[in-house]
Order: sequence, then C-alpha cells, then structure tokens
Amino acid sequence: MKNLKKIDLFNFNLEIGKVRPYIPLYFETFGQPVGSVPVILVNHALTGNSTITGENGWWNDLIGENKTINTNHFTVIAFNIPGNGYDNVFGNLISDYKDFTIRDIARIFWEGLFRLNIDELFTVIGGSLGGAIAWEMAAQHPTKIKNLIPIATDWKATDWVISNVLIQDKILNNSDDPIADARLHAMLLYRTPQSINQRFQRKQNNVFEVENWLINHGSKLKNRFRLSSYKLMNHLLKTNDITKNRKDFVTVASQIQANIHIVSVDTDYFFIAEENRETYQNLKKIKENVFYHEIQSIHGHDAFLIEFNQLATFLSPIFNTQNTQKYVNA
Repeated sequence: MKNLKKIDLFNFNLEIGKVRPYIPLYFETFGQPVGSVPVILVNHALTGNSTITGENGWWNDLIGENKTINTNHFTVIAFNIPGNGYDNVFGNLISDYKDFTIRDIARIFWEGLFRLNIDELFTVIGGSLGGAIAWEMAAQHPTKIKNLIPIATDWKATDWVISNVLIQDKILNNSDDPIADARLHAMLLYRTPQSINQRFQRKQNNVFEVENWLINHGSKLKNRFRLSSYKLMNHLLKTNDITKNRKDFVTVASQIQANIHIVSVDTDYFFIAEENRETYQNLKKIKENVFYHEIQSIHGHDAFLIEFNQLATFLSPIFNTQNTQKYVNA
C-alpha cells in the first residue's frame, strides 16, 4: 500500500441522478512509466484491492517481471473501487452504498485514466466483480480497448447472482457478526462440494476441520475489510448489465472493437460457465475476434485465483506481443 496514489474527482454525477461532491480514486501502478509502453488495467474482485503484484500482491503468479503479464514490457494500473477501504481513511467509506452502480465505477475508472493522459488501453482484465466492470468499461468506450478479458464473470447479473446478493445483503444488515457470517455463505458459493469434500474428508479435531476453515475465513476478512465496503461491493454485483437503457446485448457488444477473451470456470456456481458459453455463441455470429477459454477445476468460482497455470496458458499469447498474431480461436 506504500505506493498508493490518488486522483481527486469532484461533482461526479451518479447514474441514479445524485451528484457526489467528492470521490477520491486511489490506484497503484506497476512496471514501466505511464506513457512509455502499452497500458494494462487490472480490475480487482469483491474483497481485492489495487495491490496486484509485489508484497501481498493477489495476482503475483500472473503479473510481475518476466511473468505472463510482464511488467518489463507494460505499464500495469489497478484502481481501488472507491469505498473499498484500502486507503484506511474512514471518511472515504461509502455508507449510502445503494447509490452506486457498476456503471458509475466504470465511468470513475475511465475518468482516472483520462486524468493520467491514458486514452487507450492495451488490455482490461479482471475477475468476478472486476470482470463485470471491465465489460461495462468496454461498453462505455468501445473503441479504446484492444483486449477485453473478463474472467469468471458475466456482462449481466443473472437472477441467481441477484438472489445471492440479496442473501448477502440481508446477512450484512441483520447479523450480529455480519462480515464473518456473510463470508461463510460466500465461501460456499465460491467453492464446490467436490472441492470442499476432497479437501477435508470429514476430518475433525473437536470440531470438523471444514468448520474451522470457514470460521477462519470469516475472521480474517473481518480483520481486514470494512462492513460498509462489503455492502457496497456486494450491491454492485447486482447492478451489472451492459444493456440497461441501451440496446440488446448483441447490438451493444457489436460496437466493442476489442479482442474479447471470455474466461470461465467449468464448475463456477456463481457466474456459471453455461451463461458465458451462450455469450460466446452469440458474439461469434457478429465478431471474428472473440475467444472462449474454460478453466477445468473442481474449485469453482475461486479457480480464477487458484488455477494459474491454466490462466497463463490462455493469457500468454495475448501479452507476448511478438506472438500475438499467432493466436487462434478457441
């Protein structure tokens, strides 16, 4: 967090019609100086942050010197979703979390990029919530992105996602231990029965090990994440829809000039692979530069943070600029 930088945004018009007098947009940069090489924007997931590589980096296996996303060749930028609490400034938390939508966050990210004199992106990549923001960014500026890589996500909130957002919201607003309890529920969405059963095999020491594992996940998140931040990030998930007040998906997506690399997880119970396969089938009727990749894993949604070798295989041709033209349709 020592490299955290800030852009001040004033009088920002939110999608619901309200004006936010001040929004601090915190971010980190990695690799080469801005303006010297192509820029990659990495959008963090629900409980993530802008520290994507280096000490405590949550995508160290993919991003860094001589890694799949090589910081010797690119400028890598990651914004914190305003209100995620990573700046440790209590006054910057957002209590009226239902005022914000994914569309607002995407506009805020674009505004941050423009302030940095970045008008085009080599890539926007993100997993889960971050991938949904990436879809919306592409819809807002369909000619400014060369590669769009939404991972374990969707361009819209399905009824299943909306349902689980409601359950999370109820827990966060009604539990005596809201963050920890919400995390217990979320962890079972992010994994699969096979993953849980294979790992713990009913082992116990006074209590079942799986229970300890879940309780520990809840406690760890409670110690590093603010309640208002969790409410906001959870709420954003259900506002995801690049067609809202626009035309149908195919029409909106047809305007996106980027190479679109959809990455799903075959066992994802949150953003199910079938929805992404359908998106790919619809897109390939109108675009030649759309590709589909599927992570094979028993770990479910969280596989995008676990199966790095598979992700590297999918992503390497995109970021190896000398070999990019050799990439073929999946």
